[in-house]
Amino acid sequence: MLTLKVITEKTDEVLRGLEKKHFKGAQEAIDKVLELDKKRRTAQNELDKNLAEVNTLSKSIGKLMKEGNKEEAESARTKVSEIKEGNKALETAMNEAAEELQVLLCTIPNLPHSSVPEGYGADDNKVEKMGGVTPELPADAVPHWDLCKKYDLIDFELGVKIAGAGFPVYKGKGARLQRALINFFLDEARNAGYLEIEPPYVVNAASGYGTGQLPDKEGQMYHDNQDDLYLIPTAEVPVTNIYRDVILTDNELPVKNCAYSACFRREAGSYGKDVRGLNRLHQFNKVEIVRIDKPEHSYDSLKEMIAHVENLVNKLELPYRILRLCGGDMSFTSAITFDFEVFSAAQQRWLEVSSVSNFESYQANRLKCRYRTGDKKTELCHTLNGSALALPRIVAALLENNQTPEGIRIPKALVPYTGFDIID
Repeated sequence: MLTLKVITEKTDEVLRGLEKKHFKGAQEAIDKVLELDKKRRTAQNELDKNLAEVNTLSKSIGKLMKEGNKEEAESARTKVSEIKEGNKALETAMNEAAEELQVLLCTIPNLPHSSVPEGYGADDNKVEKMGGVTPELPADAVPHWDLCKKYDLIDFELGVKIAGAGFPVYKGKGARLQRALINFFLDEARNAGYLEIEPPYVVNAASGYGTGQLPDKEGQMYHDNQDDLYLIPTAEVPVTNIYRDVILTDNELPVKNCAYSACFRREAGSYGKDVRGLNRLHQFNKVEIVRIDKPEHSYDSLKEMIAHVENLVNKLELPYRILRLCGGDMSFTSAITFDFEVFSAAQQRWLEVSSVSNFESYQANRLKCRYRTGDKKTELCHTLNGSALALPRIVAALLENNQTPEGIRIPKALVPYTGFDIID
């Protein structure tokens, strides 16, 4: 969440940033933050003043008693009791203001970086780079959902029977392709210096709040009411929460973690071709990369993460483009996001396969993730994460773009992992 220091010292800048993100009610929210902070500080100052007076009076009582001034001593005791009674009301007012302030701060999104373009949605995102070669498909080329049925790779109907729409069943070479991609992505991350983590697939509410899924996306997460646990929407949540309430040292930064996990999302979207097959699922597999870094180095880390994802799509021989998201299309917690999309030749459309984001200190402030500087002070870290990569649309593009009359060709980089070079 935003720090009070930023809101109070750079109020106009904060309001401009929230406007770029199209946050409704920004002025009212910031005015309320300033009001609650003033109320909290006023109560705190009055408490401090009263406590100092109580301390002085308490010291004087013993002296007065020794001097035989019992009447004055009793008067001082009465005064102390009155002040302490008044302090209870001040403490209540201060705590209520602090609690209301904390809840309100959690509803205000992160500020966008200055390089984030203006805009309301996907049509306003800026294409930063394009790469790869778009394949020329045979005249009888078909989308991946038909290829999955033809080669018995993924059974969508069986998934509906077992769990419901959005939970496909992978079979034979389809399952092996999933496992191959996961291992390929993890090996590439390890070779790039990321420490592999195997996290839980459920998190508590504190973890959801720490990374910003709660309260913003509560309705999009599967929730177990009995144990108050949430199925993770991405490995970012448990991995980043490793560093909740942690003070790191200089030599521990940057932290570089990667993790494979299944991901669960209740909001799978609308109906139609845009969500057919693997295009949008309730459960899918993904490898995530997470970094914790110093503020002065986090944008270098962001560049390295973008280059890492670009290397993956190049090795998979997929045509791609990199988008710089506009203010209106960014997530609640992000300061800047770059999306990777691959081109699906059979569907003739771009499919998002990765988001790489820098959250700056927004998540770290919620997590209380800090590092100790050279002069022994503690500062908030910057947190970053990216998909490297999400499997469903990668699989969709691989199947569609590599279909031939003989079968579906496997990219060279994946063959050592699949154990086969063609699906026929």
